Amino acid sequence: MNTEQPETPRAVIVISSHVARGSVGNRAAVFALETLGFPVWAVPTVILPWHPGHGRATRIVPEPEKFAALMKDLEGSPWLGEVAGVLSGYLGDAAQAEAVASLVKAVRARNPRALYVCDPVMGDSGGLYVPQALAEALRDLLVPMADIATPNRFELEWMSGVKLDDLRSVMAAAMEAGPPTMLVTSAPALMAGGIGNLMLTRSEALLAEHRAIDKPPNGLGDLTAAVLLARLLDGQPAGKALQSTTASVFEILARTTKRGADELQIETDAQSLSHPMAMVHLRHLTHPGRDRRA
Repeated sequence: MNTEQPETPRAVIVISSHVARGSVGNRAAVFALETLGFPVWAVPTVILPWHPGHGRATRIVPEPEKFAALMKDLEGSPWLGEVAGVLSGYLGDAAQAEAVASLVKAVRARNPRALYVCDPVMGDSGGLYVPQALAEALRDLLVPMADIATPNRFELEWMSGVKLDDLRSVMAAAMEAGPPTMLVTSAPALMAGGIGNLMLTRSEALLAEHRAIDKPPNGLGDLTAAVLLARLLDGQPAGKALQSTTASVFEILARTTKRGADELQIETDAQSLSHPMAMVHLRHLTHPGRDRRA
């Protein structure tokens, strides 16, 4: 068995849902990361024929004991030193959160510079679409240990217990959430008819804006988290990573909707991952912690 490690870790462990048809969960994240040059270890948390938003669908969720055992195998893998990052998305059961947390700790023990991105997939403007216990496990266990969390605005509202109607309130909630970096998708925009991705780090508050598109396909959050992780692992600074990630995802979204497709056509627009041409406006906002540091 050849267990020789590469000089620079490049692999990413992606833990999320798997659909037979569509571009959500692992299907979106794995394709994006591999297209951008990152080997992926893909762990399915649930198997579905398609996104449930398209209609009733069979759910195959691994038994908690077997899922935990598989994750323990990965923790003890002789190739764990290859791993530069972990991305967790949709979980099929609250018990899976403990196994994810344990794996993240093992990766960090082997590679202290590894990044953990938690996409706390739990709901949208229509409310929670996962059980309360699962949402609480994401909020209380995985989000606090993340280097980067990527909730949408509703998910941050639910986790903070505060209505987030404007950028000031979104930034305040993101600052209190815990992770050093927060990327809040579906954030309010300053441009008319727009929508934004708000990134808050310890020192910067950044807003990437583009025009809003009605009734977008599913998978935008999965794709955004994966592309952002790739940009950061490639060493891009926060502002450039946010702007280029937003441009890639918006470009794929715009082209998909122009064709009338019901799923993101990432494979058709793969070049948009590496070389996006969409115009995205990046604003540098006043950091909410500035007054506290004064």
